[in-house]
Amino acid sequence: MSLVLAVNAGSSSLKISLFRRSADNAANPALLLSSSTSSIFAPPARFKLSFVALQHRSLSEEVDSIYDHESAFKHFLHRLKEEASVDTIDIKHIAHRVVHGGDYISPVMIFEESYHHIKKLSDLAPLHNGSALSVISSAIKALPHAKSIAFFDSAFHKDLPTHVATYAINQQVAHEKGLKKYGFHGLSYAFILRAVAAHLNKAPDTLNIIALHIGSGASMCAIRNGQSIDTSMGLTPLSGLPGATRAGDIDASLIFHYTSRSPAHMSHDPSISKEVKVTEAEDILNFKSGWKALTGTADFKEITEKADTSALSDPTSRTADPNTLAFRIMLDRILHFAGAYHLALHGNVDALVFAGGVGERSAELRRAVGEAVACLGFAVIDETKNSQVNDDEGIIVDIGKDDGRKRMLVCHTDEQLEMAIECSLAKEFWV
Repeated sequence: MSLVLAVNAGSSSLKISLFRRSADNAANPALLLSSSTSSIFAPPARFKLSFVALQHRSLSEEVDSIYDHESAFKHFLHRLKEEASVDTIDIKHIAHRVVHGGDYISPVMIFEESYHHIKKLSDLAPLHNGSALSVISSAIKALPHAKSIAFFDSAFHKDLPTHVATYAINQQVAHEKGLKKYGFHGLSYAFILRAVAAHLNKAPDTLNIIALHIGSGASMCAIRNGQSIDTSMGLTPLSGLPGATRAGDIDASLIFHYTSRSPAHMSHDPSISKEVKVTEAEDILNFKSGWKALTGTADFKEITEKADTSALSDPTSRTADPNTLAFRIMLDRILHFAGAYHLALHGNVDALVFAGGVGERSAELRRAVGEAVACLGFAVIDETKNSQVNDDEGIIVDIGKDDGRKRMLVCHTDEQLEMAIECSLAKEFWV
């Protein structure tokens, strides 16, 4: 039996799915079980294990012994043996989600060279690459017989047009240091592309969509003929849409004024200026910004419940309520990219697709976006369909009215399944 372990390490979470690969049906690996570990750095961590074949059997527990990603992975293997009676010798491949691959544009086997390449890129994806490396190291130690393979979020955007990927800076420096737009959430976008193409009965290389992966990390992507032609994240996942703790797009000089010793005004006076190190700037913009900085919570559901969404159609309305402000900022930034991508696709768009934790669960955000983009020819949101997305077991849910206009869809994205499919189909990994 050939088993594939798909591992998705988040900043404080770890999601793992176990698949069975059949050589005669490599495109459809079968999910056997899935697990999730949350609150890794705020013990007790919460561990969940669910079995597909036994729909009513699951395990949920708080675990004090989990304190980092390595210990979380070890606990999963322990439960895998105890609860599922899985012989780890049958795990032939371990697919690891790695956010930033730099110049790697396809999956790579983890050897010393590729491991250190990913490690060097950790500063560009501080919320994720480090945790992925921790799990990779743990997996190699615990399962030395299995092939560990890195699948990169940035790889999906490898064909970005040069003028889109290039920053207006000295190009010699840019080339020497690899300073360009890479883009992320690529595994999710690859899954969305595959799923939407099947849903619309179109070949993936003929599909034009605007995809939104909205979660604690949020981004958007314009896909033309199955290829990414623009995306909101850039050199790092920090740019573009705001997230739970990320600032998103800001004026590049803001961070210097933010950390200035002068409380009353911005100044270039050297006597009151402060040297801002890269680590400090990234800590502020990656971990101390976003919705949480505005509202005190990283939970977008809580923000939405408290926000006043009654006046969203009036662009001139003002609010002092932090939750309403956070919701409106998110909506404004989404519409900014949606309009730009609609133009980039020359209006030839098959669908606008919501995905990610917020995109899949927030009917309010989908409704607000839908009301705004209806003027571009997108289907009007069907309130009944929109409110029942979480009850639909399909991968793709059409939330628009059947009016013949551009589709409004929700995709229950699955980065682990996407890795398992890509791993299963790559013949070079099964030699």
